[in-house]
Amino acid sequence: MKLLEKELYKNDIKYITSLDLPWNKIENKTILISGASGMIGSCMIDALMSKNINIKVIALGRNEKKAKERFNEYWNSNNFTFVQCDINEPIKEIGNINFIVHAASNTHPRQYSLDPIGTVTTNIIGTNNLLNYAASHEVERFVFASSVEVYGENRGDTEKFNEDYCGYIDCNSLRAGYPESKRAGEALCQAFIKQKGLDIVIPRLSRTYGPTMLMSDSKAIAQFIKKGVSKEDIVLKSEGTQFYSYSYVVDAVTALLTILLKGECGEAYNIADDNSDIALKDLAKIIAEFVEKKVIFELPDETEAAGYSKATKAVLDSRKLQTLGWKAKYDIKNGLHRTIQILNDINL
Repeated sequence: MKLLEKELYKNDIKYITSLDLPWNKIENKTILISGASGMIGSCMIDALMSKNINIKVIALGRNEKKAKERFNEYWNSNNFTFVQCDINEPIKEIGNINFIVHAASNTHPRQYSLDPIGTVTTNIIGTNNLLNYAASHEVERFVFASSVEVYGENRGDTEKFNEDYCGYIDCNSLRAGYPESKRAGEALCQAFIKQKGLDIVIPRLSRTYGPTMLMSDSKAIAQFIKKGVSKEDIVLKSEGTQFYSYSYVVDAVTALLTILLKGECGEAYNIADDNSDIALKDLAKIIAEFVEKKVIFELPDETEAAGYSKATKAVLDSRKLQTLGWKAKYDIKNGLHRTIQILNDINL
């Protein structure tokens, strides 16, 4: 995937690197990123490798072949190292690291359904392994990428979730593996802050999309985007009344970097923007109209349905993050259009 050859994506990376952030904090430092080949990890790596301040990136992933294809531009750079690693196993010696961004996780419904054990263990055992490595190597800051899913279902007592909200999750279900393990991962972070003295910040991501998404992604928005790129009708597997917060991947990465460089230890920060809060049916309509197709309704199969979120309204309040100076660049319409344009260009 030659994303970095595409003008729109190159402009996205330039935008990230041009932000007025205290980049000096990571200048001449080493940053380890787990989930390196994923949607958010790969975009962050593109930005860090494009920032001319001598940042060394260690990319953790399970598949070296896929990583080499994705990061071919950097593969032989002295500032880039790929380490093949299953974080559910103890982390082998990699050397001294200044910062860790833990972005590895099963993040879409089909994975939740087909690999529920891996979903839970990556968020708990994998997080514990990386935290232990951080503690034993005096890492300056650890970023645990959490999720809107930790809030569960809106109890009907708030319009938006702030960082103190705690909704309902039916823990006795297959689908609970993801949100409950993210909650446990956050609790582990607080334990390591208290017991090991680690400096940890916790971004809580809204539903994220963008041109770095994996083609295996089974989230509804990813399915819509793939249909749009293929110039097919958009298939909606519900009435589409679910109302969620979304983030274009570039905005998610700028938020993660803002939290990494400016957040306070122990704090969680919601990543969202009012201009990207939307009902699923309206999101599908934006894509359908952009590619001149229509929205059709279809029931999900049993495997898909088992992995779907039961939350009908999950909208994040991001005022806390905004106090750090962050703001989104793209609203939902522009972000979706941009994603489809970039992916179309790649597929030409």
